[in-house]
Amino acid sequence: MTVEFDSTQALELARRTLQIEAAAVRALADRVSCAPLAEALLAAMRHVLACRGRVVVSGMGKSGHVARKLAATLASTGTPAYFVHPAEASHGDLGMVTADDVFIALSNSGEAEELTRIVPLLKRLGTTLIAITGRADSTLARLADVTLDCAVEQEACPLNLAPTASTTAQLALGDALAVALLDARGFGPDDFARTHPGGTLGRRLLTHVRDIMRVGDAVPRVPLDAPFATALLEMTRKGLGMTAVVDAEGVLHGVITDGDLRRLLERGADLRELSAGAVMHQRPRTIEAQALAVEAVQLMEQYRITQIPVVDDAQRVIGALNLHDLFAAKVM
Repeated sequence: MTVEFDSTQALELARRTLQIEAAAVRALADRVSCAPLAEALLAAMRHVLACRGRVVVSGMGKSGHVARKLAATLASTGTPAYFVHPAEASHGDLGMVTADDVFIALSNSGEAEELTRIVPLLKRLGTTLIAITGRADSTLARLADVTLDCAVEQEACPLNLAPTASTTAQLALGDALAVALLDARGFGPDDFARTHPGGTLGRRLLTHVRDIMRVGDAVPRVPLDAPFATALLEMTRKGLGMTAVVDAEGVLHGVITDGDLRRLLERGADLRELSAGAVMHQRPRTIEAQALAVEAVQLMEQYRITQIPVVDDAQRVIGALNLHDLFAAKVM
């Protein structure tokens, strides 16, 4: 069935939704710079940093979806965390929470029955309670050790009922807390790689040049005094689009690429009279085996090259790779 709608009104509502939610986040950003939200955010950070257990995040409904995301963000950025459904907590899952944990409860109203039912039990247990709520006078806020007030002026919903701007504010404030904790912990790229080993991100952070470079006989190389024809044959046979030009010790002196060949042909040079050393491109870009593969990508993009020799500390050629190798390794 086709539903007729006013396209102009629909786009206006979409635009207004984005404006309202953006305004809610901007207002929150302004409030973070001053008390009481600034003090509360710092207090929340201190509790989490001092936590000897885990951060447990919980919420009902739409706030529950935000809570799941916050738990995942914390866990992936150096703060061990997991989500517990508040309704399930009342039926046994509260046993996963200890006095050493920090419990972060999300509820815009601060009156979600499933949360307020378990809060007294958390207090009796001695678990630190951090509330992220839109009502500083709510039951949840009154019982919390720290309250992060993320109140918004209005929801983006035309009825001012469906959680929209309020959940956006919760999400943004949760991200702000997670990122501030990341920095406070000194969480760096290597730490990030350990928590993101799968997918494209993991490959970019964990794959080194040594893992994908061509080695041994697969590396095209010719001596300085080799005839150009020999260099051309080596380039063709190895299929890398270039060959390294080395001395007797294997030290790199230059490279010859298929682009160099085209330029020589355009000039009408007599290739039979040329040696590899005479036509090579001196001081080529190189990379070391221990570098990240993504660094090779950056070098190639910066200098508009499609292949690169891999050298050791003595500038001896130990490998090579090109864009196809990087594509195959899925690091670009």
